[in-house]
Amino acid sequence: MRQISTLLFALVLFFGAQASFSQSVLTNAEKVAINGYDVVAYHKQNKAVKGTTKHQTTHQGAKYYFSSKAHKKAFVKNPTAYLPQYGGYCAFAIAAKGQKVPVNPETFKIVDGKLYLFFNDMYQGKKMNTKVYWDKNENSNITKADSNWESIKNK
Repeated sequence: MRQISTLLFALVLFFGAQASFSQSVLTNAEKVAINGYDVVAYHKQNKAVKGTTKHQTTHQGAKYYFSSKAHKKAFVKNPTAYLPQYGGYCAFAIAAKGQKVPVNPETFKIVDGKLYLFFNDMYQGKKMNTKVYWDKNENSNITKADSNWESIKNK
């Protein structure tokens, strides 16, 4: 666990130097959430699906893209049912370090109807998938992340 903690700390330092994560929702420079992935598709299709600009809406300052008109309609009707936990930041980094780290939108998990996203990319020349660490102690990680998120979400 110490190695994981050290890697996450270094990851946070690296990304902290790259960009500011002071917003409560992870977006790109164009204010698009989750790199344009359809948040409804995670729930309805259990897979990561890219949305399109043809089907988009804005929620709390972030743009969300959808793969269909029906998905957009479902989101507009009840956004909280589909939004990712922790503003779309890496759930494991929130739990382990209380830090905002970007994600790979294709690495996700639905737990009790909630969407969790994870960092999964090369880091210091090695593949790092934080979902693996999340899965080892999921219930505890959810409790920690929920608690940590309250104190960092607007920082």
